[in-house]
Amino acid sequence: MQKNFSEKIIEKVIFTSALTAILAVFLIILFVFQKGLPAIQEVGLTNFLLGKDWLPSSNVFGIFPMIIGSIYVTLGALIFSIPLAVLCALFLAEFAPTKIGRIVRSGIELLAGIPSVVYGFFGMIVIVPLISRVFGGFGYSSLAGSVILAIMILPTIISVAEDAINAVPPAYKEGSLALGATHWQTITKVILPAASSGILAGVVLGMGRALGETMAVIMVIGNAAKLPGSFLEPVRTLTANIAMEMAYSSGLHREALFATGVVLLLMVMSLNITLTLIMKRRVLAR
Repeated sequence: MQKNFSEKIIEKVIFTSALTAILAVFLIILFVFQKGLPAIQEVGLTNFLLGKDWLPSSNVFGIFPMIIGSIYVTLGALIFSIPLAVLCALFLAEFAPTKIGRIVRSGIELLAGIPSVVYGFFGMIVIVPLISRVFGGFGYSSLAGSVILAIMILPTIISVAEDAINAVPPAYKEGSLALGATHWQTITKVILPAASSGILAGVVLGMGRALGETMAVIMVIGNAAKLPGSFLEPVRTLTANIAMEMAYSSGLHREALFATGVVLLLMVMSLNITLTLIMKRRVLAR
C-alpha cells in the first residue's frame, strides 16, 4: 500500500515537471508572438521578410539580409562539421581502443563546456586574421562565423551520432561480416544507413544550436546589415541583430526586434517538425 502511494506521488511529480516544461515553452512562444506580431502587421509581412534595408531611424525594417546571413553561416557550419562529426563518431564507436576513446570523449565534453565568448575570442585572434591573410579583406565574414560555429556544434553532432551508431543491433554487423563484407563495407552499407535517423537528429540539433548562437558569431562576422555577395563578406545574423540593438531600442524598433525573434523561432520549429516527419517516414518505410 505504501509502495503504491509512493509510486503515485512520483508519477505526479514527473507529470508536473513535464507539464511545467511544456507550459514554459508555450509562455515563451506566446510572449514573443505577442510582442512581435504588431510590428509585422505595421510594416507588412512581405516588406518585413523580403525588405533589404534595416534602418531603424527611418522606421524601415527589412530582415532579408539577416535571414540570408543566418542561412550562410549555418550551412557553412554544417558543411564543415558534419563530415568531421560523423567520422569522429565512427572512430569512437568502431575503431577507438578503450583508453583512447575515453580521452577523446573527455576532449569532446570539454569542447562542449567552453563558453561561447571564448570561441569568439579564438575566432577574432586566430580565424579572422588567417582568413584575411589567405583570402584578403578584413577577415570578418560568413566563413569566419561558419568555422567557429562548426567547432561549437561538433560535440552535439558527435555525441548523438555515436549513440545512434552504438544503437544499431549487433546482429546487423555480424550478419554483414558473415556474408563476406569487409568492416568498411559493413559500416557504409549497413551501420550508417541503420543509424541515419539518429545521425540526422544530431545534425538538426546542431543546426538549431548554430541558428541560435549569438555571442561568438557577433565577434567574427562583421555585422553588416546587407546582402552578402560571398562567404568572404561581412554579414549579420538574426540573433546578432537582436542582441546588438535590443538594449537601446524602443517603440516600433523594439517590436521589430521581437518580430525578428518570431522568425527565428519559426525557423527552429520548422527544423524540428521536419526532423519528426522524416523520422516517422523512415520508421514506416522499415
